[in-house]
Amino acid sequence: ARSVCVQWGVALKASTGMASLFNFARDARTFRPKKYAGPNSAQLKQRIDATLGNGDVYEAILLPEGVELNEWLAVNTTDFYNSTMLLYSTLVEFCTPESCPVMSAGPKYEYRWADGVKFKKPVEVSAPAYTALLMEWIEGMLDDEKIFPVMAGEAFPSDFQDTVKKIFRRLFRVYAHIYHSHFNQVCDLGEEAHLNSLFKHFIFFSHYYKLIIPQEIAPLQELVDKFLSQMKSRSKGA
Repeated sequence: ARSVCVQWGVALKASTGMASLFNFARDARTFRPKKYAGPNSAQLKQRIDATLGNGDVYEAILLPEGVELNEWLAVNTTDFYNSTMLLYSTLVEFCTPESCPVMSAGPKYEYRWADGVKFKKPVEVSAPAYTALLMEWIEGMLDDEKIFPVMAGEAFPSDFQDTVKKIFRRLFRVYAHIYHSHFNQVCDLGEEAHLNSLFKHFIFFSHYYKLIIPQEIAPLQELVDKFLSQMKSRSKGA
């Protein structure tokens, strides 16, 4: 495990910062998983967990027979949000406004926050502030039954898949920040295998359903290519 940590640590060149903006660490530390209460969500969640428990990530992403695509996306979006933020919550003591004054993925990639409502123009914030704002933004949508309907037979909005793409694009940025800025801490906590498993599942799913454009993947291109090669091999053997 340590050799893996060193390998990825060298490849990704973890970055840190100097100044501070806000401290939203408490938000991530007190994170509580969300539940999507759609008509078939409990059964679908059990299916995902059972398949992943068998170690078959590819099988876990496939749309079950008879299930509507948007409901499958809704269940998985909620699940990926929970797993990503639970992982990040273990790193908040390391991800501070002082260590991470900008939400970044190495020296070439910086992310500014905008939501079109409270922040109409992109604004530079620290990594913990960005993540806290992201949590608030995603949870606001997960709690909105007009976006994530829960009643049987209730239609999803026409732009639902665009909304899912926005969520996945921003969740990817959390993974990119963790790999570039906190991989050493992940290794120290013994969480590298868990991180890689979560991210592999995330990449398989987002690639299969075309949720993230290739340009967004660039900060972790080498690792993503490795996982997609595994996915391609697995799909040929399906």
